[in-house]
Amino acid sequence: MPWTARTHRLRLGRHSQAGGIYLITITCQQRQPAFTTLGQGRCFVRAIRTVSNQADTLCYVVMPDHVHWLMQLRPGNDLCEVVRKAKSLTTRRWRRLRPDAGGLWQSGFHDRALRKDEDLAAAARYIIANPLRAGLTGSVRDYSLWDALWL
Repeated sequence: MPWTARTHRLRLGRHSQAGGIYLITITCQQRQPAFTTLGQGRCFVRAIRTVSNQADTLCYVVMPDHVHWLMQLRPGNDLCEVVRKAKSLTTRRWRRLRPDAGGLWQSGFHDRALRKDEDLAAAARYIIANPLRAGLTGSVRDYSLWDALWL
């Protein structure tokens, strides 16, 4: 099955649930490291702050070639639309820093809906431990591009 067909099928089952909590993963085009400086990574941080009227950010981490975003969708908002807007805002800011660069994001995104009874703090710990697992830092305290509501 071609890649585009699989992507399309994933989207068929996707729906927004008011108050739903989602773990979103967005990957840079061809897994190229697009967020190699603090300024570049802050483009995503500013974007998710801009959409805070549509989704509450519980936790995030910006990795060189992807981002993880744990968020709670506010009532009346569509998951795909909120992620699309965050990606678009990030791209606009990122292109100001890298005007000669090509595309930023792969199309689509991966989402996982979390149930209310799931341990959100454990999901947040998993997200912010990404730089450790990737060998980017020896301590989360030394990595600037993450935040969590609980910390």
